[in-house]
Amino acid sequence: MASTADVSVFDDLLRVQEHDTAADRLRHRRDHLPEAAELRACEDDLAQLEAALAEVGARAAEAARVQRRLEAELASVEAKIAELDAKLYSGAVKVPRELQAMQGEGEALRARRSSLEDQVLEAMGDRDPLDAEVAGLEKRRAELDALGGRLRAAVAEAGAVIDRELAAELEARESAAAGIPADLAALYEELRAHLGGVAAAPLVNGRCGGCHLALPATEIARLRKEPPDTLVRCEQCNRILVRP
Repeated sequence: MASTADVSVFDDLLRVQEHDTAADRLRHRRDHLPEAAELRACEDDLAQLEAALAEVGARAAEAARVQRRLEAELASVEAKIAELDAKLYSGAVKVPRELQAMQGEGEALRARRSSLEDQVLEAMGDRDPLDAEVAGLEKRRAELDALGGRLRAAVAEAGAVIDRELAAELEARESAAAGIPADLAALYEELRAHLGGVAAAPLVNGRCGGCHLALPATEIARLRKEPPDTLVRCEQCNRILVRP
């Protein structure tokens, strides 16, 4: 394929390639920021912690509910014992059978109180480590929240720096591409899509700057005879070669 373009068009094309390569690298940097990877790991840790906190929190809440129920029942029993003792020792009850029944009821209530006191202590023993675990998880959540905030700020700052560099590259690329004919620009874009982003490469010391393979001596000899406005392609990788 021959072009009527001046040789500088191929130099411009090579500059376009350089800007495109630089832009691709900047996009790759933006998409693979180490701070972004750290942020994803932090968010994964936070999600796992939230799940653990929900599970432990539910167990702690149930333990607290059980403790409150037992304490309420204990308070009720103690109130009944106090009421019964007040009646028993007030002298208002004179009938021996009633006194005996009240004494029996008091013994039963005291036995129930003793059992409830043991259950309350057991419930407190069940609840305390759960509360401590919840507190530890909440502390870790606060740490991860703070870390996530710092990482998000770092990602935003690094991304803004890269975006400014990318904008400069794209502006320079547009300037370099202004004089390239439409058919050559279309070929360049087609090759870029199929050749890993590198469509144009310099020919240096008989080697393609794209695939880095040496051209056959016969091809080098042929190229020396070609006019400078001839479109040259690498026989190995099919890229556009820009001769010095």
